[in-house]
Amino acid sequence: MTDLTEQTKLPRGTGYLPPMIANVDDTGLSLLWLQELALKIMYFQGYLTGFKVAEELALPFTGVTDQILEALKREKLIEIKTSQMGLGEGSYQYAITGAGITRAREALERSQYAGPAPVPLAIYNDAIHNQNRNRIVVTPRTMRQLLSELVISEDTFKLLGPALNSGTSIFLYGPPGNGKSSIAHAFGNLIMSQNMYIPYALYLDGLVVKLFDSASHKLVPEEDTTPKGTGSVKTATRRDPRWVKIQRPFIVTGGELTLEGLDLVFDDIHKYYEAPFQVKANGGTLLIDDFGRQLVRPRDLLNRWIVPLESRVDYLTLHTGRKVEIPFDVLVVFATNLPPKDLVDEAFLRRLRHKIEIGDPSYEGYREIFRRVAQAKKVQYDDEVLAYLLQEWYIKRNRKLRASHPRDLCDQILDIAGYMSTKPVLSREMIDQAAQSYFVEL
Repeated sequence: MTDLTEQTKLPRGTGYLPPMIANVDDTGLSLLWLQELALKIMYFQGYLTGFKVAEELALPFTGVTDQILEALKREKLIEIKTSQMGLGEGSYQYAITGAGITRAREALERSQYAGPAPVPLAIYNDAIHNQNRNRIVVTPRTMRQLLSELVISEDTFKLLGPALNSGTSIFLYGPPGNGKSSIAHAFGNLIMSQNMYIPYALYLDGLVVKLFDSASHKLVPEEDTTPKGTGSVKTATRRDPRWVKIQRPFIVTGGELTLEGLDLVFDDIHKYYEAPFQVKANGGTLLIDDFGRQLVRPRDLLNRWIVPLESRVDYLTLHTGRKVEIPFDVLVVFATNLPPKDLVDEAFLRRLRHKIEIGDPSYEGYREIFRRVAQAKKVQYDDEVLAYLLQEWYIKRNRKLRASHPRDLCDQILDIAGYMSTKPVLSREMIDQAAQSYFVEL
């Protein structure tokens, strides 16, 4: 993927930096809650230095973790096992006591979360709003670079730029194989050229919502001049270490999407929540691919999106029944091969900002796609043979052109040439054999 940030001078960052933490109050969490989190970590991991506890908590040692450990020592829940003179309290090795094990087990009955300290929801909400003020705004030049690998009609191209700039919702529809998913992925790649900060986890009513997901979020390396294992904030960035720097997310979901997957998922065994797709995608892009192929009825799924799409705010439900408000700063792209009339009604279409049909390519567009694909796959191209393909296998058979056909037919030619130990060329013989193997009369 071309680095559009460099070519168009787009900003990589958002100008936002999670503020430093100087003491326990700055975390927004109670000392008692943090003590229990530290005890659970030590219960699972055994002997840990003070710096290692700070690293596991994702909190500074000085002013925060040292206070947590001091409180636990006073209550005889942990004890110092070894110490190294001259290296400070952070190098002391701590062990959990019998009383600490009992307290840890009591805490584990309420929640088995034992990871980085979470960030209160209100702080997260403010951070998302602050970071989305500097989202990328594209120009026609940027769009030409972004979609340079795709062959798109000029009429369609003119609609895509404003849709991307809206940062709200796009409904891409049309026959299969014409590039809807490719366009959405190009949008996602551009948005991912910017970075943002998200916390590892959120704090809600004493419970934790895991937010950072290594499968959904790509970490961005940060300069770190702090010696490894010190557990203090990075001296290069001087920020709250409960947050991680990531590329703006691009999350894809398809037929596996359910109504339950759009709400907080509570783990009854471990007793903490997993953030839903749209929360993990906050600040980035959420592609709902193959819309209409989900197990849940499309209208039920769409009704779930009405309020977030209009108000840019989502309401999630805790297992206690309480609803919480969370930002919905997501570019949502619906991509479907099904006719819109079979999926949505006029009321819902009104709430989707941009509706764009991605139609079949023209004959000239098909030719350009085939030429590019053949060149990329090292298949010898011939205009006369392509004309033969169009006449014999499309026009005579009343077959629709699809943007994906050139790629698939070239792959067929490569398979044939490999089997026959011949050079892959666009010849009538190879086209006929490839087409016979590829096309199915329906």
